[in-house]
Amino acid sequence: MTERKCEILAPVGGHEQLLAAVRCGADAVYLGTKGFNARRNAENFEADSLREAVSYCHARGVKLYVTVNTLVTDAEMERLEEEARMIADSGADAVIIQDMAVFRLFRDRCPTIKRHASTQTAVHNCDGAKLLRDIGYDRIVLARELSLGEMEKIIKESGVEAEAFVHGAHCMSLSGACYLSAMLGGRSGNRGLCAQPCRLDFRIGDADHALSLKDMSYIDHIREMADIGVKSFKIEGRMKRPEYVAAAVTACGNAMEGKEYDRETLQAVFSRSGFTDGYLTGSRGREMFGFRRKEDVTAASDVLSELAGLYRAETGRIEADMTLALREGKPAELTVTDGENSVTVTGAVPEKAVNRPTDEESAYRSLSKTGGTPFTAGRFSFASDGGLMLPVSGLNALRRDALDQLTDIRGRTKPHPFAEAEETPPAAYRAPAEPELWIRCETADQIPEDGFSRLILPLGEIAARPGLIEKLGERLTGELPAASFPEYEEEIRVRAGKLAAAGLKSLYTDNIYGIYLGNGLGVRMIGGAGLNVTNTDAALFYSGLGVSDITVSFEISMNAVRRLGGGFRRGYIAYGYLPLMRLRACPGKLAGGCAKCGGEKFLTDRKGVSFRLECFEDRYSTLLNSVPLHIADRELAPADHMILWFTNESREDCARILREFRDKTPCTGERTGGLYYRKLL
Repeated sequence: MTERKCEILAPVGGHEQLLAAVRCGADAVYLGTKGFNARRNAENFEADSLREAVSYCHARGVKLYVTVNTLVTDAEMERLEEEARMIADSGADAVIIQDMAVFRLFRDRCPTIKRHASTQTAVHNCDGAKLLRDIGYDRIVLARELSLGEMEKIIKESGVEAEAFVHGAHCMSLSGACYLSAMLGGRSGNRGLCAQPCRLDFRIGDADHALSLKDMSYIDHIREMADIGVKSFKIEGRMKRPEYVAAAVTACGNAMEGKEYDRETLQAVFSRSGFTDGYLTGSRGREMFGFRRKEDVTAASDVLSELAGLYRAETGRIEADMTLALREGKPAELTVTDGENSVTVTGAVPEKAVNRPTDEESAYRSLSKTGGTPFTAGRFSFASDGGLMLPVSGLNALRRDALDQLTDIRGRTKPHPFAEAEETPPAAYRAPAEPELWIRCETADQIPEDGFSRLILPLGEIAARPGLIEKLGERLTGELPAASFPEYEEEIRVRAGKLAAAGLKSLYTDNIYGIYLGNGLGVRMIGGAGLNVTNTDAALFYSGLGVSDITVSFEISMNAVRRLGGGFRRGYIAYGYLPLMRLRACPGKLAGGCAKCGGEKFLTDRKGVSFRLECFEDRYSTLLNSVPLHIADRELAPADHMILWFTNESREDCARILREFRDKTPCTGERTGGLYYRKLL
């Protein structure tokens, strides 16, 4: 098998999907164990089945990556270590990671296994890629929302090894920034149990299913993606059936070789109103949206049997060279090599030929029948004393024995060393008597007269009112955009740099790119809830990167906040219409486009509940929860700060809510306690 310049990476939810992926030509597969992976409802793998899967793949020249791509809590760290040891022992090639605590564990204690940054780390610009590169990731899975040109810019500027999705489901939200399933049903996508409420019938204007995108398919663009430096083409679908895996892998393989592939069959096995390449081509309009229709479901029945035939039998992937020696009075000897491993086996003693002796042609005819094995016959060498005959049965036995042994050698797992923990437990947290009250405002017009310790305000608002820097001094923090795509990076850097030069001392970021940017400017960095910190190790890791204050994820419970150790400054959002999704393909365009929008629209779910949709400078939009979080009168965990996150509230409302928190009085209207007082799955 000729090694490809780029790899086809296939999803594996169970044993049958593994067979389909490997037999149809995948160069690598990714799968999850029973614990910390983003598809916890798939069949997944345990210790023995994981080792068997690694052995099966390695015997056939296929790499295996394990997903450890969910957020973890302090209560789960012991179980996480057990999982990490199991993965190390399996000999897997890489782990796919979201949580920085998981990254830190593998980097420090199992450094020989490769570390791939999950798409959940939300790398959608150059600075984010550079940060992950610098801290020790070996590969980055680029955000699905990027165009071809944006991918190229990130790869060239950062020099990262890049992986990109080429086929499968599109999440509506930017990866890692979706809390819809968690907030509405207690099932977190960041913890592997997304219930996909976005696929239900949310409406905006005259459009239905306004939070459901068609499945992506970039297979027509694979060679262009290879040309810009994408090294791995990832197929989504660990929850899908093996026939889907077979169809997608086969299609990708054909496309990479410049051959036609069966688009109709690929669409029939699974789609949502067809496919879209809108993100890749930059056409983020109404044509990107779609949902699973009845005809999409029934179409699969006509193609499943045909697709199952693609992986019914073993496919020869590894070229094996053979040398046969027939010597008078000695057992026949066959040596087989794959170029790295060699096996020599002996068989029956050849007999004097009565009629036709075994010659090179007849020997090769038998030995080259490698069907049902991972091998194809390569070069063949033959040596004989002449006039000797070895029956076909003897030749076949030699071949079977040699190839079985070579398969066994190739499939022997090589565990990664896993070091014992050397670091001392983190120091206990010393909480202040009362947390500071911070406020975040959308506009400067909302700012109350007093009563807050810090004001977080978008950079554009500060730039429009430079007097705020002098007035508030170190109490003023600039908010970086939650998402920044390559075309806007320089503009944001210049704006932040000018404000820093004018005296702005701190920046708030919901994405890792902001840490790289802020460190470059030499300002104080405040980590936002969008960094998804749910445990002590992740918080300490970010602290080590220069983040001075950590705002923990609002998916964490108050009990989990209490368990956080370490001396880092921490806080949480205590009020606000929480962001449920960050969207680049804006549903607002379904109802007339940006020109007629005004920056704010409402989506309505099937129960008639309205959710506000807010636009940020026509670059991305945010879906807000229908009711505000408000916990002024609830039992609160110790913290250094609480943030009141104001979006469209009036100045009077902001002042009133600030008083409610200062006086610890209950909310007078509808509210939610969020996930702080609920069990999150």
